[in-house]
Order: sequence, then C-alpha cells, then structure tokens
Amino acid sequence: MSSLQVREAALADLPPAVLYALLRLRVDVFVVEQECAYPELDGRDLEPTCVHVWADVDGTVAATLRVLRDADGRGRIGRVATAREFRGAGVAARLMERALELLEGSDVVLDAQAHLQHWYARLGFVAQGELFQEDGIPHVTMVRTA
Repeated sequence: MSSLQVREAALADLPPAVLYALLRLRVDVFVVEQECAYPELDGRDLEPTCVHVWADVDGTVAATLRVLRDADGRGRIGRVATAREFRGAGVAARLMERALELLEGSDVVLDAQAHLQHWYARLGFVAQGELFQEDGIPHVTMVRTA
C-alpha cells in the first residue's frame, strides 16, 4: 500500500464526504455483502465519546471501526469493516491497534463474528460466553482486560 494513514475523529469533526465514505463502507460490508437487513445507524455514532477510526489509502477509505464507552465503563470496539480489496493486508489490524491505544487502561469488549474469533484472539481478546446469533450471523462476545 502506497500511503496508508490511520485517522480518527469524533462525528462532529468528520468532513461530510468522509462520514459518507465510512457509513457507505459499513453498509457495503454488513448490509449488502453479508446480506443483513438491520438498522446500521443505531444511534451510537452520536454518543459524545464515540471516535471513528479509519484507514485512508491514497484518499480511499480502506477500513473503519468505531470506539465507544459502554455504561459499565468498559471500552467497546465495533463496526469493524474492511473494503474487500484491502482485506488480508493488515489494514484492520492497524486500526485495532489504534483503537486499543485509545482505550488503554480499560477493559475492552467487542462482539466478534465467530469466524473472526481467532483473528481477534491474536490481539489479546478472549471469548466470553456462548455463541449467539446477530442478524443471522454467529457472534461471540470477546474481552481484552486492561
């Protein structure tokens, strides 16, 4: 990749075209590719502590995720999505590293698609609880302790 840059911003600080690209990528991956008709815009992007993290490769949004705080004080990483043409190149791992830096000192939770459990385990996450279905896809809650 010629020039991968990891960027981050609160919703209010995102330029409209970037926000559109982030949301478009999430819809392309979760709603279209994975064929899950669900409310992608769930309101959590509006939370004051939400930080959007994305990979910019030569002006293209290659991957995105969001960093949140749950009511119990734990950090939460969600909506991890990578454009098909950038998968397998370490882009999402770079974003996860930045997200974990932003949540340093906190336990971090995420709901992983079951087929990605081993990928998240490489980043220090441990499965907690049983598999559950979310929008027809098996998921597992995973936690990384501070």
